[in-house]
Amino acid sequence: MFARDSSPLLAALILGLALASSLPAVAGDAPSGGQSLEQAASDPTASLMSVQVQNLYSGDYHQLDDESSNTVQLRSAIPFQAFGLNNIARVTLPIVTDSPGGSGVGDMTVFDLVAFDQSWGRWGVGAVMLLPIGADGLSADKWAIGPALGIVASQPGLLWGVFNQNLFSFAGDGRQDVNISTIQPILNYSLPDKWSVGVSEMTFTYDWERDDWIALPLGMKLAKLTKIGGLPVQFTGSYEHNFADDYVTPEWTFSFTVKFLFPI
Repeated sequence: MFARDSSPLLAALILGLALASSLPAVAGDAPSGGQSLEQAASDPTASLMSVQVQNLYSGDYHQLDDESSNTVQLRSAIPFQAFGLNNIARVTLPIVTDSPGGSGVGDMTVFDLVAFDQSWGRWGVGAVMLLPIGADGLSADKWAIGPALGIVASQPGLLWGVFNQNLFSFAGDGRQDVNISTIQPILNYSLPDKWSVGVSEMTFTYDWERDDWIALPLGMKLAKLTKIGGLPVQFTGSYEHNFADDYVTPEWTFSFTVKFLFPI
């Protein structure tokens, strides 16, 4: 199991980010599957290696007065082949710098998706897992696992689809079980000069323990793809409002993301 002091893990991940961002750009400006690079960067099923740093700030909370939070989220995606099938593995680690529950490293999520290219786009199926390595007050203290499914259609200039993840507790201490399903709509439209616009991450979250939706967000994003030292980098700003107000959740969130891309 993981120790509560996750500083060695965090240091290793930050070192990995630094090493990845120093790699030379791989030849070519588009991943496999015929997508433009700005579309693939918004597609969770794309066979595209990436490393991103995202800052999320929430200035108000439902059911709480005068509270705010800030999280730096590290995420890496690595495509690979196993048994002749295309896979995309993704690891996400949040670092909470300020929140009503304190600060520190949050729980890690890992998923692996087997992707199948089609004439109209791509679909994938796999599994997602929650690893309770977070600090006290920030961790769910539950191990959880469940299926993941993504369906994305693409055509020149337009990307749309949906991504679903499910987590169900199977081990942990006496805290409330984690039994949730998330639905993330995907919509991205390419603009001239490598700009793009679309919906934000907009993760609708249903809590099976509460038998209710705990996140019903609506938001937009604006992104710009450029190159730094020959390496493709996407900058994204987004804003979303959460209309589920019966629980202690952020009322609105602004995020800024830097994503380093390594197309093959």
